[in-house]
Amino acid sequence: MTDQKRPPGKGSKKPGRKPAEGIDKRKFLATMEAEVIKALKLAAIQKNTSASEILEEAAEEWLERWKSKAKKT
Repeated sequence: MTDQKRPPGKGSKKPGRKPAEGIDKRKFLATMEAEVIKALKLAAIQKNTSASEILEEAAEEWLERWKSKAKKT
């Protein structure tokens, strides 16, 4: 028996949660320390949100600080 891969196109992606209609979101892979990931997931549960939402908020705040520092130099 040979392993056959699905051809590209419709139906080739893994099923999963999709972003809300009209929102352009994409997957982003990052490597972090295991304890940071664990703490992030626990915080997300306590905050009743997702780890992705927390990371997106943190990235947006960091980018704002970085932009304001770049303007000063």
